[in-house]
Amino acid sequence: MIVRVQDYMVLEVEHLRDATTVREAIERLSRSRHHGLPVTDAAMKLVGFVSAKELLRHAGEGATPLARIIRPGTYTASPDTGLDDAARIMFRFGLRDLPIIDAEGRLCGILSNLDIVRSHFERASPAKADTLRTLLSERYGIPFSFHRGLVPIECLTPTQWKVFEDELAGRRYELERGFAEPVLVVQKGDAWILVDGHHRALAAREMGLRQLQAFILTSDRPDEFARAQTGFERLAAEHHLRTIDDIEIDQSAQHPLIEVTTQLLRRFETGATRQPSSAP
Repeated sequence: MIVRVQDYMVLEVEHLRDATTVREAIERLSRSRHHGLPVTDAAMKLVGFVSAKELLRHAGEGATPLARIIRPGTYTASPDTGLDDAARIMFRFGLRDLPIIDAEGRLCGILSNLDIVRSHFERASPAKADTLRTLLSERYGIPFSFHRGLVPIECLTPTQWKVFEDELAGRRYELERGFAEPVLVVQKGDAWILVDGHHRALAAREMGLRQLQAFILTSDRPDEFARAQTGFERLAAEHHLRTIDDIEIDQSAQHPLIEVTTQLLRRFETGATRQPSSAP
């Protein structure tokens, strides 16, 4: 199945009118999270894209409308464009954002490079679920299947007893931007056993969310599966884990992935503060 731009583009697009002045555009852009914004005419037809660099070059022309300073036209895609093709366009031309237009040329969405990355995470998640499905089927001799759905956060039984605060902050950032991949859950009777995604579940709960997107594994013979005690359940019982409130948040150390990837950065920071040795 071809994944298309319309599956991941943002529909509510922050944009500027071509009659907007440079001064107004600078104010709007400085209040946003973007490095540039699409520009449309009164009929919402896309006429171009204005970047922060372009506005900086014309900062002294505050009363000038954008129509006078922008280069007409920009790279675009349609909602039906394949996502991989759109990604190639963005990579080839170094684009952070790609405006999406309909058949009449009207702005109807925007695709960011973060949306591209998010799509790869989400497309990789079913592979995790399928691997776990195979392992459970082999372990218990019972067929399993999985589907995507919402799970109640307060009902999740964790299987990880500690998470790292720095990684938790990263998951909050991802959730705010719709970037987090679904968690992985095994449903057994009334129990929802959380197998993967503990940082995401905690971050979602802290943000006030009640449900979370998940790949949910279920047994095709639930009565037979209910009589078996899984290793996940033994692990939760061993560490007295009943709800995600029982997970320890470690603020004293970094997540191992962050620890590894910041080694070079820390080395340079240490070197920058080191005093030069005196001459003999």
